[in-house]
Amino acid sequence: MVGYFTRRLAAAAVVVVLVSIIAFAIVSVLPGDTAAALLGEEGARDSQRYEALRVELGLDQPLVVRYANWVANAATGDFGRSLRTGEDIGAAILSRAVPTVQLALMALAIAIIIAIPVGVMSAVYYRRWPDNLGTLFALTALATPGFWFGIMLILLFSVTLRWLPPSGYIPFFVDPLGSLKLMIMPSLALATGFTGVLIRQVRSSVLEVLNEDYITTARSKGLSRSTVLFGHALRNALLPVVTLVGLQLGGLFGGAATVETVFSIPGLGRLAVDSIFYRDFTMIQALMLVLALSVLVASLLTDLIYSRIDPRIRRG
Repeated sequence: MVGYFTRRLAAAAVVVVLVSIIAFAIVSVLPGDTAAALLGEEGARDSQRYEALRVELGLDQPLVVRYANWVANAATGDFGRSLRTGEDIGAAILSRAVPTVQLALMALAIAIIIAIPVGVMSAVYYRRWPDNLGTLFALTALATPGFWFGIMLILLFSVTLRWLPPSGYIPFFVDPLGSLKLMIMPSLALATGFTGVLIRQVRSSVLEVLNEDYITTARSKGLSRSTVLFGHALRNALLPVVTLVGLQLGGLFGGAATVETVFSIPGLGRLAVDSIFYRDFTMIQALMLVLALSVLVASLLTDLIYSRIDPRIRRG
């Protein structure tokens, strides 16, 4: 187990280095000058101030040296300061991560609660009306854009029925009920596509397991249908689902941008959109690295959980 964990960490470290190089390179080749952006059009005309700021920011140094300095600072959590607001990037990302994590976890919970029963029902009633209904629901969820579904939810529950507030964010520990009211619609919108994917995966996995020899043996022993399904089939059928959930959890962090924009949630996704719009290169660079790290951490945790569920991986 220790060896497996070490190999996964080594592979993750290589990916982090590659992502950091790509993030730094992309931002470095973008048109525009960081010093000129900070000084503004009038300030950039003052050559002395302009050159002094370039030296202060290290822009006069070779690209390799700038990358090494950025990595060294990033390793300690120092990503520099935002070009747009002047705030510390590390602190800004940390404060914006809380709404995004809450949104992603709620969306994941909604997707699991809906997808597993629907997927199991579709597999048990294969090629009958429950299966057709579950498949139709999954395909509809897959084909529905999250931002459009979010707008429809606002029109229905906020504008027409007036049951839920349309947008905004309240920290969960400040007002739990108010936070849940504000986050339920964005979570549903974010969970839409993932729910469809998860239903299809659960259905496929359960169908595959139900055709295995040990399930036939369990049935021949006279075990009840529920015992065969929940006591023998479901645990093995959900193994691939665990992998999918872990990978999609990392993807949910990156996919929250449109939903956070629609519902005015001050999360990482909206921060990324605003940074791109205002050409805040230093913030974009840090966000690319942080979002990549979130995907890697989710993938690593998934592999570790999978290895605990399936002993064959540990032996391998």
